[in-house]
Amino acid sequence: MLVAPLTEATLHSAVAELARRDADLARIVARIGPPPLWARSPGFPTLVLLILEQQVSLASARAAYNRLETAIGAVTPAGVLSLAADELRSVGFSRQKAGYVRALATAIQSGVFDPDQLSELDDDGVRRTLTALKGIGAWTAEIYLLMVLRRPDAWPTGDLALATAAQQVKGLAQRPTPTDLAVLAEGWRPWRAVAARLLWHHYLTR
Repeated sequence: MLVAPLTEATLHSAVAELARRDADLARIVARIGPPPLWARSPGFPTLVLLILEQQVSLASARAAYNRLETAIGAVTPAGVLSLAADELRSVGFSRQKAGYVRALATAIQSGVFDPDQLSELDDDGVRRTLTALKGIGAWTAEIYLLMVLRRPDAWPTGDLALATAAQQVKGLAQRPTPTDLAVLAEGWRPWRAVAARLLWHHYLTR
């Protein structure tokens, strides 16, 4: 079932509801206020940036993306495919990520994948479609759901910053595993994506 994407208004309403349900989340709101919406634009450029962000710092990923823009201008499938794999590596892509981004560009150009159609799918459909692509795993699909499609109940259990924030906010002895995070978030349905924003908000301002 398709659900309406989060807006600034529904985000703030959901933050208030979660704060009523969970005293630990309420303390985040009391200390630093509600989180940003952190919305990203749909399409190929964002997918490229998300691939770059896998297992590296956001700053490193952004630097590589900016060098790609300098090299080709607008980040398009045709532009990416105009560069050989070694040219992508020269702007900061690992060998593996260069392959992933070229495979994504090829899938779009050949009509195998159309990112514009993702908004028409339910959450599980988006997950299946994205993870069928080379180099896009569960974390990338969940972040696309959460930040680009702004689905209210997306929950990226493999996100290390999210796990670290949950450990701090909940006073846990150790950082929760992805399975632990999935269990922890059950009480935050159907607003787990809002809880994620609250935890990231805490992480970035601690």
